[in-house]
Amino acid sequence: MRQVVIGTLAVLGVLTAVPAAQAAPADPWQRVGVDILSGVSGAVVVDREDGRIDSLIVRDNKKPGQNRIARVRQSPGKAPKVEPLAWQGELPVDLESIEPVPGRRGEFLVLGSAGKGFQIRVSGGEAVVLRTFQVPTGQPGDDYESFQLASVSGRTVALWADRGQDSRPATLYAAEFDLAKLTFGPKRSAEIRVPYPKAKVRHVSDLAVLANGELLISSASDPGDDGPFDSALYSAGRVSLDKDGVRLEVAKQPKSLGTYAGHKIEAVTCVSSSCAELLLGTDDENAGGYLRVVRR
Repeated sequence: MRQVVIGTLAVLGVLTAVPAAQAAPADPWQRVGVDILSGVSGAVVVDREDGRIDSLIVRDNKKPGQNRIARVRQSPGKAPKVEPLAWQGELPVDLESIEPVPGRRGEFLVLGSAGKGFQIRVSGGEAVVLRTFQVPTGQPGDDYESFQLASVSGRTVALWADRGQDSRPATLYAAEFDLAKLTFGPKRSAEIRVPYPKAKVRHVSDLAVLANGELLISSASDPGDDGPFDSALYSAGRVSLDKDGVRLEVAKQPKSLGTYAGHKIEAVTCVSSSCAELLLGTDDENAGGYLRVVRR
């Protein structure tokens, strides 16, 4: 998904298993939510060992009392175990992404669809808000579903994207990012269109940046709370730095990395720093949420 920072959460806490009947071994998708309030709108891997993957997922809920963040453990041959975490501090609306803070174990940046971000610390059974920030103003109607950090030539670059809708392309933004102040330098932007899905399409439902600057994106169709959904993964270009600052190179024809019928992918993250494997997360509305590991 980007140059990934893998850390271990201080306390794993008590985990609750999703019923085994919902995660048949033959199905590569593992269910981690059962209804419209428990989908996956963003994910980050925090630890892995011997086939086990520990991650944090965020949920795009909007009302008080609804879960915003959960811890998930996936172990070979077992159903995922899901632990909803308490939220302490200003309550976000419609969280869409989560990203580790480099060099700050247990701290993360999360972003809502309107562009408001939160720096949080996760420990034990709760997430505590430390600071907030706002992405630079984009275009009227922007609806963000992604936020990533990349280390480019030794400097930190933030990337985020309006998802687009049908004939309106997604708009990818990038800017140098000051982690100490949570502020942005001059932003660059580029439009992205995908050839599939073809109807009710969100051209960028999440994005990832590999260590070499390569941009990966997911795209998804969303015809309504009952689907049917379809998704795709693409290699869509590259981010770099030159004498003029951040540079975005976006492919006119993104390279397909796979299609996924029946699910609405809204989370893409690397399983390890090599990014040989990706963890995909879905927000399938009334059908809940799923996770799946795929090789790149």
